[in-house]
Amino acid sequence: MSDLHEMTALAQAGAVARGELSPVELADHYLDRIAALDGELGAFLTVAPELARSAARQAEQEAVAARRDGTRLGVLHGVPVPVKDLVQVEGVRCTWGSAAFADHVSDADDHVVTRLRQAGTVLLGKTNTAEFGLPCYTENRLGPPTRNPLAPDRSPGGSSGGAAAAVAAGLAPLAHGTDAGGSVRIPASACGLVGLKPSRGRISNGPLRPDVTGLSTHGALARTVADAAALVDVMSGWMPGDVYTAPPHPGGLTLLEHARRDPRPVRVVVLREPMVPGAVLHPDCAAALDSAAAALESLGHEVTAVEMPPDGDIVAAFTRVWSVEAASYEVEPGREGELMPFTAWLRQVADGVPAREYAAALATFRGLGQMLTDLLFASYDVILSPALAEPPVLIGELRDDADPAAEFARMTAFMPYTTVYNLTGMPSVTVPLTRDAAGLPIGVLLGARYADEALLVSLAAQLHHPRATSPSS
Repeated sequence: MSDLHEMTALAQAGAVARGELSPVELADHYLDRIAALDGELGAFLTVAPELARSAARQAEQEAVAARRDGTRLGVLHGVPVPVKDLVQVEGVRCTWGSAAFADHVSDADDHVVTRLRQAGTVLLGKTNTAEFGLPCYTENRLGPPTRNPLAPDRSPGGSSGGAAAAVAAGLAPLAHGTDAGGSVRIPASACGLVGLKPSRGRISNGPLRPDVTGLSTHGALARTVADAAALVDVMSGWMPGDVYTAPPHPGGLTLLEHARRDPRPVRVVVLREPMVPGAVLHPDCAAALDSAAAALESLGHEVTAVEMPPDGDIVAAFTRVWSVEAASYEVEPGREGELMPFTAWLRQVADGVPAREYAAALATFRGLGQMLTDLLFASYDVILSPALAEPPVLIGELRDDADPAAEFARMTAFMPYTTVYNLTGMPSVTVPLTRDAAGLPIGVLLGARYADEALLVSLAAQLHHPRATSPSS
C-alpha cells in the first residue's frame, strides 16, 4: 500500500470497510504528520489526539461488526476529517480565530459535527481560520500565519486556509470548511484543491451560531470532486430548528453518485470580467479560464461568453451585512483590544448601519438571485468564471492594519467572483486545472442554479479528470 496520505479519502474508507486498513492506524498516521510538519505550516489551531484516537477505536469496532454482520458502512467511515475553528465541538477549544476567545471551550456540538460523528469520521482537530472568518487570508493573533504548502511564502487564502493547507500538505485526507463569501473556494484555488460550497440549507448551520443572513454554509475541501461530494453528503440533512432546507438531489441519488456520472451536454456561460468595480483580472487567471472553456467545449458542451457590468451597489450591500456579522460576536468589553484591526473597523462600520439599510441590503441579495435566474439560468445551465482575480498572494499582502478600509477594498478586488453564490444561496465549486509559470495553482469557478449541485459536481468531475466517454444525453 502506498503512503496513506496519498490515498483519496474514498479509497481509505474502502480499505477500512474491507479490513485492509485500521482507522486507528490511519488516525495515528495523520497525527504523526501533524506533529512533524504543522509547526512550520500552521494549519491547525487545536489538535485533538485523544478525541481522534477514541473515535478511531470506535470506528474500528463498528467496521469489524459490519464485516461480521454483512452490513454497509458510511462512505467515509473511519476517515479523519478536521473541522474549521468556526464550529463548535463539545469539550474542545473554539477560538473563532480570535485571541479574544483563546481560552473558550465549547459545551456542545454544532449540528454539522453531529453529522460527522454519525458518519463514523474521525475528528483530528480544529483548523486555522481568519478572525471570525471575516478576511480572505488566514492570519490572526493566535499564532503565526498559515502557509501555503505549495509555496511557503504565499498565503493559502482564507478564511478556511487552515483546512486547505492541511489537505494540500497531507495532514488530512479532506477537510470541513465554512464559506460566507468564498472561504472554502478561495483557499481551494490557492492550494490546488477542489472546494465545494453547496446550496443554502443543504447543511444545517445550527444550533449554536445560526447564520440568519443565509450567506454562510459548510463546505468541503478535497483533492478530488468525488471526495468533496462524499463529505458534503455526510454533512447534509435537515436538523431541528433549521430555517433553510434544500430539496433532495435528482433521482434520489447522493451527490457522490452524481459525481461519478458523466453530465448531459450543458450550456455554459462564461463570465470573464469581475462584477466588482475596479477589479482587474490577472493574465494567468484569464489563461486558466480560457483553458477551462476550451476543455468544456472539447467535452461536447456549448460555451458562450457574456458580459455583466460591475455593480457597486452589490459591494455596498455586502459591506453593510458583513459589518453586522462582525459585530454579532459578543466580545467581553475588556478584550475588545485583542481584536484584529480589520475586525474592529468592521464592527465600527456596523454602528452606522440602520435597520432599514440592513434590510435593504438583504433584499439586494434576493434581487441578485432573481436576476441570475431570469437572465442567465433561463438560457444557460452553468456559469464558468475565474475563481480568483489573481494568483496566490504573499503572506501579509492583503492585510493593511493601518487602513482597514483599504484592506477591505484590496480583498474585494482579489476575490470578486466567489461572493455572488453566497448572496444568492446557489452552489459553486472551485476546480484546480492549471498552474502559472511560478508553479502556483490557478483554479476556475463553476456555479449552478439553486439546489443543482448534482449537475455541478458531475461537470466538475468530468472537467477535473476527463473520462474516455463523451457527455451522455
